[in-house]
Amino acid sequence: MSKKFGKFTALDKIDLKVNEGEVFGYIGPNGAGKTTTIRVLLGILQATEGSAKVFGMDAWKNAVEIHKRIAYVPGDVNLWPNLTGGEVIDLFVSLRGKHDKERREKLLEAFELDPSKKCRTYSKGNRQKVALVAAFASDADLYILDEPTSGLDPLMEQVFQERVLELKKAGKGIFLSSHIMSEVEKLCDRIAIIREGVIADTGTLAEMRHLTRVTMTIETEIPVEGLSAQKGVHGVAEHKNGVSFQVDSEQVGSVVSYIGKYNLKKLESAPPTLEDLFMRHYGANGGV
Repeated sequence: MSKKFGKFTALDKIDLKVNEGEVFGYIGPNGAGKTTTIRVLLGILQATEGSAKVFGMDAWKNAVEIHKRIAYVPGDVNLWPNLTGGEVIDLFVSLRGKHDKERREKLLEAFELDPSKKCRTYSKGNRQKVALVAAFASDADLYILDEPTSGLDPLMEQVFQERVLELKKAGKGIFLSSHIMSEVEKLCDRIAIIREGVIADTGTLAEMRHLTRVTMTIETEIPVEGLSAQKGVHGVAEHKNGVSFQVDSEQVGSVVSYIGKYNLKKLESAPPTLEDLFMRHYGANGGV
């Protein structure tokens, strides 16, 4: 699908699919098109070209029916100031029919949220908790989470991650838009990187690791010569504890064989993180 605002193309031929029992990560900086994608999926915006389908239904034409089966958490939550947090939670949950009071109470306890306070008294983090409790207390089939942990402290982020994994185990689909790399790495089965409205890459984290380099730190009995000249080696730096460098994934074997000739005493290897993958697309390619 594509979405244009006048002459500006916000989304250019986006092709995504979220499966049942899967956490799908959607990453990119502000302005990349993440929220626009979500608004199309929610039926708030209509695709200019192509179509967006949720549960096999057109996201624009069947928005009302679709919303009965989805739970949505925005990154910046606005609530009715004169309602209590509990009243807002109950309102949202009631829109999807079933109301599991026991689950609601457990979530309130886990997120350490006082539901008796008026929403106008809540901090940003507590407003976010209201939206998260309302979403997780709902019996939805698809959870669309747009920067959902914005404003949460690390302890509450852990609680959030545990709830997402519970939903995954229950066979629910989760669409997670985030810029927190550690969060996406821990939770997501597949990932799509969006750059200026275009999907730059998509796949499992294992499939995408080939796009960047492995970081190695070595110690040898004999100083290694000519390491910088080896194919696939980058950023060689000597320090007290040895030598560190990066190597293209496909050249790891040959590089290890080469340094082995110098009586290798220690080798530490770290696979590329999601942040490395992200910066490969945005930093190296002249992006943000």
